[in-house]
Amino acid sequence: MTEEEPVRLPEAGADEPPRYAPEWLELRERADASARSLDLLEVLRGRLADPPRLPTETLVVHDLGCGTGSMGRWLAPRLDGAQHWVLHDRDPYLLHFAAVASPRAAADGSPVTVETRRGDVARLTPDALDGASLVTASALLDVLTREEIETLAEACVRAGCPALLTLSVAGRVELTPTDSLDTEIAEAFNDHQRRNGLLGPDAVTVAGEAFERRGATVELRPSAWHLGLKEYKASEETKETREAKESSLTAQWLRGWVGAAVEQRPELRERADRYLQNRLSACAAGELGVVVHHMDLLALVRPTDGDAS
Repeated sequence: MTEEEPVRLPEAGADEPPRYAPEWLELRERADASARSLDLLEVLRGRLADPPRLPTETLVVHDLGCGTGSMGRWLAPRLDGAQHWVLHDRDPYLLHFAAVASPRAAADGSPVTVETRRGDVARLTPDALDGASLVTASALLDVLTREEIETLAEACVRAGCPALLTLSVAGRVELTPTDSLDTEIAEAFNDHQRRNGLLGPDAVTVAGEAFERRGATVELRPSAWHLGLKEYKASEETKETREAKESSLTAQWLRGWVGAAVEQRPELRERADRYLQNRLSACAAGELGVVVHHMDLLALVRPTDGDAS
């Protein structure tokens, strides 16, 4: 279990990849949407508009590890012009959700179309990105290895398309009120994310360096989850509905965060069990605030026609 994917469904068969519950992805979608950097979005919009596209030109976006498609639902309505989204994921179950729930109109009312591709993004090639205008991903970098991130950067640079890679964990969590076990749990969780060669909280730094070595311009912005009663005030939902959803998200996140820490350091179990119950009680009472720090990365890649980025 990890902070980003605390709910795993059983494998459907020996050849099927692990599935992540759509319920968890749906639960976190509002927090993700609130966290993503609007500053980077404006930089990206400026890049995509220079030079201006022809009215008949379609923006082709490859969404890697798309899950249920939350990135497309957030980004497509914020970009102008006709768009075609290519949704990549290993899991056909999630690809189905993503395709069905994808947006159908851009910011200016232009059409948005989608297709799905089942495959491992760790094996991405420049050929797979032929004709791409943009590569996106959300909560992906921290579950990749250094080699996989190098492969991703190489594919984007050789294809000449920018990359917007959001919500990579930064390895920092703030809880209010504080507890003496907070730091120990956080350190154990970060170690868990680095298991088996995964980069975890180091991923965004490694990715930035990988793109920069290949000549890309990299911009980083914070994109923290702020879980508390102030979250989602712009929503049309009732206060009670917002609070219930946020409490569920915080509780799920807590279980995954503490569970991963204990998996990494079993000697924490007894103290961590008490810690988790106290934190869940505070969450249910509306007395817990959580800030989960992430980073967004935008890599502006030199176009393949040789124009400056």
